[in-house]
Amino acid sequence: MEPEIVLPTMEAIRRWSGVECPNAAARLGLADMAGLIADMEKLRGTMVFEDEPSSFELALRQCKEPAK
Repeated sequence: MEPEIVLPTMEAIRRWSGVECPNAAARLGLADMAGLIADMEKLRGTMVFEDEPSSFELALRQCKEPAK
């Protein structure tokens, strides 16, 4: 059974770009998106940016002239 996301995604692509789903492989690719989205949702809240600035940003901060 095809995930719910396929038909609305096909319609959105058609409306935005005028492109119809060209073949079964493209439709299968859209169906794979449901699994990818679910995997990304599992990662929500576990990924964070660096706690410390990168070395380049840190060097810029250290070279910054004090405000007058």
